[in-house]
Amino acid sequence: MPQPPRRALFALTIFAGSFLLFLIQPLVARLALPQLGGAPNVWNSAMLVFQLLLLGGYGYAHWLSRWPLRRQGLVHLALLLIAALVLPISLADIAPPAAGWEVLWVPALLGLTVGPVFLLVAAQASLIQRWFAAAPGAGNPYPLYAASNLGSFTGLMAYPLWLEPRLSLIAQSELWSVGYGVLILLTALAVAQRWKSADLVAEPVAQALSERPPVRTVLLWLALAAVPSGLMLSTTTLLTTDLMAMPLLWVIPLGLYLLSFSVAFSEIGHWTRILTRIAPVLLLAAGSFAMVSGGQANPAIALAMVGLLFVLAVALHGRLYALRPDPSQLTFFYLVVAAGGALGGAFTALLAPLLFDWIYEHAILLLAGAALLPQTLAIERMRRFLQEHSAGKAITAALVAFAALLAWLLYRATEAGDGETILALVLGLTLIGVALVAVRWAFVVVAALLMLGFGGFSTLALSAQGERARTYFGVYSVVETEGGRFRQLNHGTTNHGRQWLDPERRSDPTSYYGRSAGIGIALDAAAADAEIGVVGLGAGTLACYRRPAQRWTFFEIDPQIAAYSRDGSFTFLSDCTPDARIVIGDARLELAEERPGRFDLLAVDAFSSDSIPLHLMTEEAFATYGRALTRDGLLLVHISNRFIDLAPMVSALAEAQGWQGRLRFDDEDLAEGLTPSVWIALARDEEALARLEGEYAWEPLPRPARRAWTDNNASILPLIRW
Repeated sequence: MPQPPRRALFALTIFAGSFLLFLIQPLVARLALPQLGGAPNVWNSAMLVFQLLLLGGYGYAHWLSRWPLRRQGLVHLALLLIAALVLPISLADIAPPAAGWEVLWVPALLGLTVGPVFLLVAAQASLIQRWFAAAPGAGNPYPLYAASNLGSFTGLMAYPLWLEPRLSLIAQSELWSVGYGVLILLTALAVAQRWKSADLVAEPVAQALSERPPVRTVLLWLALAAVPSGLMLSTTTLLTTDLMAMPLLWVIPLGLYLLSFSVAFSEIGHWTRILTRIAPVLLLAAGSFAMVSGGQANPAIALAMVGLLFVLAVALHGRLYALRPDPSQLTFFYLVVAAGGALGGAFTALLAPLLFDWIYEHAILLLAGAALLPQTLAIERMRRFLQEHSAGKAITAALVAFAALLAWLLYRATEAGDGETILALVLGLTLIGVALVAVRWAFVVVAALLMLGFGGFSTLALSAQGERARTYFGVYSVVETEGGRFRQLNHGTTNHGRQWLDPERRSDPTSYYGRSAGIGIALDAAAADAEIGVVGLGAGTLACYRRPAQRWTFFEIDPQIAAYSRDGSFTFLSDCTPDARIVIGDARLELAEERPGRFDLLAVDAFSSDSIPLHLMTEEAFATYGRALTRDGLLLVHISNRFIDLAPMVSALAEAQGWQGRLRFDDEDLAEGLTPSVWIALARDEEALARLEGEYAWEPLPRPARRAWTDNNASILPLIRW
């Protein structure tokens, strides 16, 4: 009599495959970082590629499962061995993208780099579960999917917390290759364990097709998988845009998304039941902030949004698990789930940035989640009363109408900043939503009214006025502040420059660029005929330091930023440097094309945003800056940052290049319109730095970081201001 398969072996094989899968994702993204930059959308693009490859892997597993198990095992092992020939992982050699084509170029680069290996490893979870389920007496195979997602979560955490800080990219790639070899061995053991089983032939194709679930059920699977996937990416975008593009912040939504599968697909379902019951309340309460532009800058609100993602994902994945088919349809089920994940990812990463000028996709996905939430027995009884009885229908209509009135009052209270009234109205709308949770359409309408009343109308108005733009590199807004005295360029919650609206003062330096700031001192000390280079255009504030005989070049990765200076939103360039050269593209790549020794002063102003472009802060990048400077040229690096202390790293990079440096922390007696700033000046010798001495004091560089970043080895973790 055939023995049941050893569950531990199959669980370990699935865990190992998923662990490797989520080690390779950030590893490949880090390999590509010198070409990709640090925009939050880079991660969304990477996730979309991996979701599509996951879909391909599940499709391959479903196709393979139609064969006898022996043939499945032999074919899969053979392909795993063939794919090993491309290891260790190295970046595909393709040309840099043209401006505006990043959204397609990033997926192409990642797909060509890791596509075949990723696809085969992605197939492991579905395929190994299918092999386990085909054995007599195997039991329920679906909890093994929890092991898969636990492996994914472990790999996701291990990379930034353990692997990246300790090993170079080359060593990481080699270690991953060793892990891949272990995975092949585990897969071979799983094949051997099933080799002598009696049921060596898979179900006939005709029988499998005849047992396919109804189209309605398949579409429901698709939706239940798509919404949490899209929400995971939209939550990431929302947090990194309106809270902080803090290092590792993207790990939190993805990690909770993976854990939601482990909770929902476990055989012990009490946590799923508990979270499903609180999901409607949390969706109304925390989801009310979904359309508040800048509202997630409050860490407590950000925490609530992340919690909402987890609870909603567990509830929806729990409903998905409840609708799972017979194990004979396991690979088809996972294929549909993967297709839903890719669909949600494509909507968030590709379609939404083209359709919306803000992160409206997050609110849309929350409302879709509201429509898909499972309903408990008590809710079902309430639904019958509210939808099948005349009195119930009248109550539903009256409550929805009352909710519309409260939403309008909430909008008025929000505009007036009346905190107590806002709290009372949000609470009232939440209670109405909970009362109507049994009627899906009414619940969704109340949730939408709550979002619109609590900041949604204001956010839509800003879009209607054309004061916001969205590109691959982020969401920008141009707003008037301090009673119309300034016009300010914001990238999420980061100030990228402001200008006085008073015609008499519109050329005055503002923000981080005052006369007493490090950059102001250096530009005032520059020769009258100097050639100046600036990495990062922003509002163009530095342009008004220019003197008639000087030649200026600005390097800017996002064409939209340059458009703000060209269309008159900000007039620093048109007023002070109308003949300045603006180079659109990644500054490191563009500087490498400049003739050696071109610039007398190079200012790198790319780190004030909290999404740090690591590839501009490595030994290789600083070597590029040094090549572009004259022998006695100055390099100014702007390191004002809320969450990361970059001074020790710049000090380490200066030491590695053999440069001298000074730090200027400007926070005393600041004129109106200026903000505190930290700049570091670097030069090859002390004589060049001596030109900066005078009215304002400079400090020595701090103790250098233990190890200077390189393209091959960089971890942001030690520099975070915990």
